[in-house]
Amino acid sequence: MTADTVGGVFTYARDLTAALDAEVVLATFGPSPGPQAHRDLRLEWMDDPWDDIAEAERWLLELEQQERPDVVHLNGFAHGAAPFRAPKLVAGHSCVLSWWRAVKGAEAPGEWDEYRDVVTAGIRAADAVVAPTAFMLRELEDLYGPLPAIARVVHNGSAAAHAVVPKEPFVLAAGRFWDEAKNLGALDEAAAGIDAPVLVAGDAGSHVPRHACPLGQLAPAELAALRARAAVFAAPARYEPFGLAILEAARAGCSLVLGDIPSLRELWDGAARFVDPGDPRALRAALQEALVSPSPATDRAARYPLEAMAAGHQALYEELAEARVAA
Repeated sequence: MTADTVGGVFTYARDLTAALDAEVVLATFGPSPGPQAHRDLRLEWMDDPWDDIAEAERWLLELEQQERPDVVHLNGFAHGAAPFRAPKLVAGHSCVLSWWRAVKGAEAPGEWDEYRDVVTAGIRAADAVVAPTAFMLRELEDLYGPLPAIARVVHNGSAAAHAVVPKEPFVLAAGRFWDEAKNLGALDEAAAGIDAPVLVAGDAGSHVPRHACPLGQLAPAELAALRARAAVFAAPARYEPFGLAILEAARAGCSLVLGDIPSLRELWDGAARFVDPGDPRALRAALQEALVSPSPATDRAARYPLEAMAAGHQALYEELAEARVAA
């Protein structure tokens, strides 16, 4: 299994490998070191990564020769076209073109044509494609053409939260302030009229919030402790193919205020308050309402356990391995 060490895909891969009834060799890329086999190489969505992508392919093919896996699970698109002997499962967690469409309101410009071609080739050469929501699976088909015959939704999952402590009247958000998809600038603007602290965990970059309180990068245990205490979790996202931070907040008993986008409606409709990501006033009103009249999303979070994520992937692996034997 491959994974990058930059964002949430690493959390997904780490949790999945721990929950699977299978031996997994985890091969990671990116600037942060991984727990097993790792290379500090650029990822396909980074600036001019293609030499690094080719080097990574050579390394992965060598690993396959050494390990002889039954299935290769790729948490990226580019290596879907690599000549692995084992069946290839490509997981589409997000992509640049769907990000651009959701965040910019337009199709990605020509500078992303090579990326489009590489992703298209990787998807078409895969034996199976999986995505965490039906929204993301539709985007992959719409943007890159027909998917393999085996194309499924397997929701991400998380382990059950620890015992919930008494809630306190504050709003918590988590994400990179500079990421337009997270839309935390709107939350900062909305925080001006809220009668409670609005705390934001994550890398603020060069952005200095005017009204929200930036906490910077927190250790996982620190963030978990805040989630347990927070009455409300805010994610006014413009683009979020799944949103593991939202699920973890719901498991911790938070009320959710979310951007009204297809993927989050798919997962949380009826269990969260939704707002237009471009309307800070509506966001402020929804946050105030959630603070006064909380509606924890714990019951809905129970639909997305780690065990179900592992079982869904395990079934796909077994299907691919059996098809290989039959062939």
